[in-house]
Amino acid sequence: MVPRRHPERLVTAGVALLALALLIQLFVTSPRWEWPVVWEYLFSPPILLGVARTIQLTLVAFVLGLALGLIVALMRMSQDPVLRFVAGIFLWFNRAVPVLVTLLFIFFLAALVPEIGFGIPFTGPIFFAVDTNLLISQFTAAVIGLVLIEGAYKAEIIRGGIMSVHVGQTEAAKSLGMTRGLYMRRIILPQAVRVMVPAMGNQFISLFKSTSIVSVIGYSELLTTVQLIYNRTYQTIPLLVVACIWYLSLASLAMYGQRKLEQRFGRGFDADPVPAKSSWARNSWGWVTNWRRA
Repeated sequence: MVPRRHPERLVTAGVALLALALLIQLFVTSPRWEWPVVWEYLFSPPILLGVARTIQLTLVAFVLGLALGLIVALMRMSQDPVLRFVAGIFLWFNRAVPVLVTLLFIFFLAALVPEIGFGIPFTGPIFFAVDTNLLISQFTAAVIGLVLIEGAYKAEIIRGGIMSVHVGQTEAAKSLGMTRGLYMRRIILPQAVRVMVPAMGNQFISLFKSTSIVSVIGYSELLTTVQLIYNRTYQTIPLLVVACIWYLSLASLAMYGQRKLEQRFGRGFDADPVPAKSSWARNSWGWVTNWRRA
């Protein structure tokens, strides 16, 4: 059999090599990148503190958002119409309003509610009250805003994962006399998690980037720290490169963790749910071989 030739691949390979050469020239020869400044600030104490705060904010918002999303998803799938209605309102509001608006609204909550107290509603006495400005700090406002948004999106991911399991498995578990908690824990959730992991991984990676939006309320995470430095030194491009390097590093670690989770929860469903390194190398070598034949 005569192998099929693909002359168009020579054109695409030439264009790709040209683009790669231009990128290398841009990154290596242009003095405007100021690489010595990049290496000077990459591991400086203020930048490392900003990275630590970004990681802290991401982990706290992800864990609390996951707990909130699980509660809202269970309310959304409940037989109680009131719980379904409340969950629907929560999802509608937090998915429709931009993150920036939510953050600013929470940060300036004291203008609407000067004090938050505990007592009998409407006309009764208030046993104690706290100044809202003391409760809603920059970090608190950032966490609450991100948790609300994350909770809304995670609730839909969890609900979609549970609904992806065929209803026949639930009926079979009930026919065996299993309780709701038992068949959810032993049958439904192990299968639903496999569907949820890719979307949850994407949400976690997106959260790393979304933390930069809290700079509008002055919380000193990575991007805010970078902005404060280049406002003082006027070295904008190298400081933005520092931020890009850290965001790329954090996102790459999260992608690696997602890949491992997909492989773990995909066992028993697919022979190779995520292509391994050897498969990637084998495919690349196959592409090169076919290109040489063409």
